[in-house]
Amino acid sequence: EAIRESLAEADRYPDPLGRTLRAARSRAEGVPPEQILCGNGAADRIFRLVWAAKPRRALVTAPTFAEYAAALDTAGCEVKRFFLGEAEDFAVTDALVDAVDESTDMVFLCQPNNPTGQLTPPALVARILEKCTACGALLLLDECFLDFLPDHASLTAKPLLGSGNLLILKAFTKLYGMAGVRLGYALSADPALLDAMGAAGQPWGVSSLAQAAGLAALDESAYVDRVRALLAQQRPRLTAGLRALG
Repeated sequence: EAIRESLAEADRYPDPLGRTLRAARSRAEGVPPEQILCGNGAADRIFRLVWAAKPRRALVTAPTFAEYAAALDTAGCEVKRFFLGEAEDFAVTDALVDAVDESTDMVFLCQPNNPTGQLTPPALVARILEKCTACGALLLLDECFLDFLPDHASLTAKPLLGSGNLLILKAFTKLYGMAGVRLGYALSADPALLDAMGAAGQPWGVSSLAQAAGLAALDESAYVDRVRALLAQQRPRLTAGLRALG
């Protein structure tokens, strides 16, 4: 409905800074608006980060979301894979901390991981960030799926945003079921990094229709509650079905 209503202004360029949406997202996230950068989906933020930071060597878990490596490849970055093991149920362990060294420019961590669904404990995320900071590496923490969890507020790494070595990735895509609209955003306490990301592509990155949809989605708290309740019902059913398949 919000998209339809905004069609009357579709003949005008959108606000390139998405100020109204950023202000609303700021109130919802409890993060200053200057620490938010909206974009054409989370993938847009990933590619812009890589183009802006130009890492030479990056560390990603395996398996994980494929577009991290795809973006890094476009920048000619060497991708080092940290393989998750079956013995650890494909969970991230302290061994990832040890895998970060002075040659690492960037680390990608999906929280919870796609496709394993494993959640990295917040204390371990803090240790990974501490190691990244010591080595001068940037940690991209992808929280696009985190809001599906009922205890998401206690699991987010937003309290660690004081570190300029952390960038959190979030999106409307999954939780609000609007992947075709394309709307994501990044959180960072490093304004220079966000400015560089904003300049690393064309200036009209978020359409007026997507911005209108994002504003409307923020009022859909009852819908989000229903989604979380549905997941709680379906998770054991899916688990049992997968186990039955071996």
